[in-house]
Amino acid sequence: MNVQYNLDLTEYNSYRIHSVARVAYFPESKDELIDVVQKKHPIIIGGGCNVILSKDIYEQPIVFIRENYSSIKQITGEQLLVMAGTDLKVLSEYAFEQSMTGLEYFYDIPGCVGGATIMNAGCNGVSFGDFIDFVTYFDVDKNKIITKSSNDLFFQYRGSQLSVMNIVILEVGLSLKIGERECIWKIMQENKDNRWRKQPREYPSAGSVFKRPAGHYVGPMITEVGLKGYRIGDAMFSDKHAGFIVNVGNAKGGDVLSLVAIAQEKVKKMYDVNLELEQRVI
Repeated sequence: MNVQYNLDLTEYNSYRIHSVARVAYFPESKDELIDVVQKKHPIIIGGGCNVILSKDIYEQPIVFIRENYSSIKQITGEQLLVMAGTDLKVLSEYAFEQSMTGLEYFYDIPGCVGGATIMNAGCNGVSFGDFIDFVTYFDVDKNKIITKSSNDLFFQYRGSQLSVMNIVILEVGLSLKIGERECIWKIMQENKDNRWRKQPREYPSAGSVFKRPAGHYVGPMITEVGLKGYRIGDAMFSDKHAGFIVNVGNAKGGDVLSLVAIAQEKVKKMYDVNLELEQRVI
């Protein structure tokens, strides 16, 4: 297993916040992953695309589940078995090559399969949980590997039963359908073009900051309370899409969290809406 000390985490989180991990583990097998989780009680980070690093230095060990822990296996013509660290872009490209439809909606969504499963990532009304057949995970509290069908995991908007459990995703079984490659590719490109047109891709960010409240859109609310383009340090509510916080220089985790708190306070006061953070604070 690859172990690194005093690792600069700038390239390991999509906000590009500078922080240091005293020790970081990169397991490459199920046995290595479970062993380090049992012995080190670490922080788990996948693609780092939906996290806010709140500390300058992490004394607690960090385990990364990303390209070091990734593979895609085709079980049948319409089923895939995917390890948790597999990149969503890589997965969607693989499905396209096999003429499998469904995952084209995740072509330009950054992140890994494990995180997408726990938070039930999605766009345009399509969620990752829609395609999950089963999930195999290590239950830290019970100290055992468990496999559950999607019907038992209660997938919902940006969440599931998994998000409130002390577990580590190991692999995910996906059920897809065979489609026309030309149509699949068209949707992949359309989704990518739309995201680049609407979202602030010119600066580092971690995607949508808050979950969408019922009956409201976050970006317009943040704009209406006067926070679009508002900046603390080098963290700023994007002037392109106010539902995103971007790093325009050398933002710190504290800068991002200060913006989060201000937005929650102002939106609550004006709309009586509680903004729920979609990103994970570490």
